[in-house]
Amino acid sequence: MATKGLEDVVAAQTSISDIDGKMGRLFYVGYDIHDLAEHSTFEECVFLLHNLRLPTRGELDKLNGQLVEERAPSKWIEELLPVLSENASPMSMLRTTVSAMSAYDPDGWDGSDEANYRKSLRLIARMPTLIASYDRIRNGIEPIPPNPELSHAANFLFMLSGDEPDPADARMLDTCLVLHADHTMNASTFTARVVASTLADMHSAITAAIASLKGPLHGGANERVMEMLEEIGKPERAEEFIKQKLAKREKIMGFGHRVYKTEDPRATHLRRMSREIGERKGDLRWHEISIAVEQTVMHEKGLYPNVDFFAASVYHSLGLPTDLFTPTFAASRVVGWSAHVREQQNDNRIIRPESDYIGPRGRTWHPIEERG
Repeated sequence: MATKGLEDVVAAQTSISDIDGKMGRLFYVGYDIHDLAEHSTFEECVFLLHNLRLPTRGELDKLNGQLVEERAPSKWIEELLPVLSENASPMSMLRTTVSAMSAYDPDGWDGSDEANYRKSLRLIARMPTLIASYDRIRNGIEPIPPNPELSHAANFLFMLSGDEPDPADARMLDTCLVLHADHTMNASTFTARVVASTLADMHSAITAAIASLKGPLHGGANERVMEMLEEIGKPERAEEFIKQKLAKREKIMGFGHRVYKTEDPRATHLRRMSREIGERKGDLRWHEISIAVEQTVMHEKGLYPNVDFFAASVYHSLGLPTDLFTPTFAASRVVGWSAHVREQQNDNRIIRPESDYIGPRGRTWHPIEERG
């Protein structure tokens, strides 16, 4: 019996992350996301998801050094970015440049686990550089080289704006990256594992994952949320706006989740951060609109916000353009994608599900002249 959308179908065994949908809990390699969001850093989570344990100080320093060393893309990719900045959306740019990076990867077509780990670190290190460079080029501004003295999150904000970020902003983005790093067998991770199961290369699997994330029912939802908040404009308009959309049976982006039956634990942190950054910047409008929308949707439909909903106001308040929300999501989720690719290929069997045929049967071919 076919299950639409593969709901409740177990597609793989993994040691990387786990969800308790009934209790609203998320774990990375056994660590509760609440614990990691409060205490960990993005770099620590990179090590954790790829090595299945937290690093020692020496191991974390080594990883930081590797990520810093790999931040700058190849000369060829730098020359490609101006063309893409004129002709491609941010997610299309990211998909294309990640695919193109395979041609100049120092490990070439080596598919060993050791080479795939190094490729993973390059992809993790370079995605923020690609996104920031693209954004500056399309705005007629010279790209800014990575700053080796800054953390992964702080460097991304620096390359976007040209100013060294407020430490509180850098820490907030770092927490966002931790929250987005992995989420079990979501659509883009499943896509990456399907491609990896054919023994295709790391870049092919990540390119396919980016294409999957691009859709508005997956990563693209956070951009739709911000567009909705801007359309609402002020908190007092939220209730009427949402009720009108529901009356038209239109989907409210950022609510509901296939797995969670209660609040998405990532939304708990993002709601708090939405308020905190609004207070710090002296502009609570986006948080207050978000709260008004959340209350209306809960009252009318009983739906909880997911990770995309409050991420929108946080990213906006951090100064990210709306169409960079999903690429920023990808710059975090590439950690989980690449870890899943390695896990898949280390215990591989090609993913090839069955299907239920529901089309016509018993047809006979006739020459084209006899077809009515």
